[in-house]
Amino acid sequence: MGVIQNQLKTVILLSLLTALLLFVGRLIGGNAGLAVGLAFAIIMNFGSYWFSDKIVLMMYKAKKVTKKEAPQLYDIVKEVSQKAQLPMPKVYIIPTQTPNAFATGRNPKNAAVAATVGILDLLTKDELKGVIAHEMAHVKNRDILIQTIAATIAGVISYIATMAQWAAIFGGGRDNDRGNGIQLLVLAILTPIIATIIQLAISRSREYIADESGARIIQDSKSLASALKKLEAGVKAHPLGFGNTATSSLFITNPFNARGMISLFSTHPPIDERVKRLKEMKL
Repeated sequence: MGVIQNQLKTVILLSLLTALLLFVGRLIGGNAGLAVGLAFAIIMNFGSYWFSDKIVLMMYKAKKVTKKEAPQLYDIVKEVSQKAQLPMPKVYIIPTQTPNAFATGRNPKNAAVAATVGILDLLTKDELKGVIAHEMAHVKNRDILIQTIAATIAGVISYIATMAQWAAIFGGGRDNDRGNGIQLLVLAILTPIIATIIQLAISRSREYIADESGARIIQDSKSLASALKKLEAGVKAHPLGFGNTATSSLFITNPFNARGMISLFSTHPPIDERVKRLKEMKL
């Protein structure tokens, strides 16, 4: 599946997620519930769009570095950003041996790229360039904005569903009310699960796009494929011991111990499938 197909898949999944929000809001609270859901979505999207980058960089103790402090990383980021025809992002280093990296920022002019000490120690220069190209592709494709919207809508659905659970539990005592309460409770339990599955499908789709787009930026798919295999082994040996699993989709691979996680609830596609697609690319 190429970039165009994955872009189309993202549009369809975002539409499904939005439809689910509108359905749940209207079903639970009528027009008022629908209005509340939309208001929450707009407010939360605005806050996430403007402040999530600062929050996540602070959460992972990321330190902004200059060319003098991290010459190889800085030069690679500069080279890749120029090839991608993007402004030079801020460069950060995260103090952990877990090998990983992520990009954040509300738009290309306000982007940041963060790499861990572990990834700088583990990868060759070409492999690191492949990883940075993947992250710059996220910036170019506005994936931070897309995933923020998806996460926010899913979060609003969960919030409304939680209110519905309490309404179902403490609702009226009549038999008819009790029957409606059970239906409401089932709906309140199922809809957040469906929303989460759709949100994570969007995340996995964007990873495939970033892999392909990044490889085309530097005209090299094999270095990223090699890097992904090393990162998979590196994370198993040194899973991240701090931060929040809710942010795992930001990273190039899941930095936490995700063994045993079924694919529907994974933030990233299987490494073997990503490597296979990269090796089959024609540049």
